[in-house]
Amino acid sequence: MIDMLKRKTIFTTLFCNLCLSLAVVAPVSAADDSQFVMSASGTESDNGEFTVTLKGENIQDLFAYEVKFNIDGGNIEVVKASTAINGFSVPPIVKNNEVTFAHTKIGKVDGEKGNVEIGTITFKAKKAGTTNIKWTDIKIVDHNLGSQTFKPNESTSFMKVFGDLSGHWAKSDIMQMVDKKVVEGMDDDHFAPNTNVTRAQFATLLSKALNLQDDSGQNPFADVSSGSWYESTVKKSYAAGLINGVADNAFAPEQNITREEMTAMLLRAKAYATGTKIEDMNANGSLSFSDEGSISSWAKKAVVLAVDSGLMNGRTDQEFAPHDNASRAESVVVLKRLIAGLN
Repeated sequence: MIDMLKRKTIFTTLFCNLCLSLAVVAPVSAADDSQFVMSASGTESDNGEFTVTLKGENIQDLFAYEVKFNIDGGNIEVVKASTAINGFSVPPIVKNNEVTFAHTKIGKVDGEKGNVEIGTITFKAKKAGTTNIKWTDIKIVDHNLGSQTFKPNESTSFMKVFGDLSGHWAKSDIMQMVDKKVVEGMDDDHFAPNTNVTRAQFATLLSKALNLQDDSGQNPFADVSSGSWYESTVKKSYAAGLINGVADNAFAPEQNITREEMTAMLLRAKAYATGTKIEDMNANGSLSFSDEGSISSWAKKAVVLAVDSGLMNGRTDQEFAPHDNASRAESVVVLKRLIAGLN
């Protein structure tokens, strides 16, 4: 019990000494030429962890310091912080999207001088996408307890990538659309890029990309039940002219979408966004796919226009594969092209 009380007393004393040191406002001498830089362990990772290293150049006398960062607190957490400088550290404190980390040397010793590695902090992103870290402040206390505050204004970006996108051809496009909050993963770690897309799912992507507003009109499809997750999407997509049914009163929302169906929806979305009609659009070229003859007559012009404008490519150089199911990766890539063209 006595040992525990001693350890508690030592910890409290060290913490108070550090806080008192950082509260001193006397200026540090000859520190104006000091520079501060931050570097990251990498630009992306599939487990979400990354480390930033803080360095000071031409440091005159660093006995204690307090650093502050701005972060997206909703998507990032602090795993750990460390420093090679001997002494005592206050663990990182996160409050209102700001991280504070402090450290002090102990006893009557000189402060650090020259080029100094101040410390490292490891963060972990909770969700896929790009996370920004900004080093806003560092307060330095010298061995005489004089202090000075610097504004490094150093920033770095890091991307947590879905684990199943490693080496995938659509990785870059998918992650860009994730950052735009147009698409999401199946969960925090998986995107399932090769999974098929349903007609309702692709209609949802289009309505989000075009920021369609809810429509109070009637639902024309008997197979779109009231209260279903896609009811609102189908109603507003139908009102905007983006979708047709597979029959007069059937939309087949859970049916996997084919590449020619996706192309037709894509062209209708372009027509809606640009205020034009597909009938008035013209293509400069013609199709040269070996399976051109298998494209349904109702989809032929949409395919020609989409390929000509670069919205769609063939599944291979020789085949368009109009009746093959479209994948999640394909749907995101064409959506990105649509948005880029509209912008």
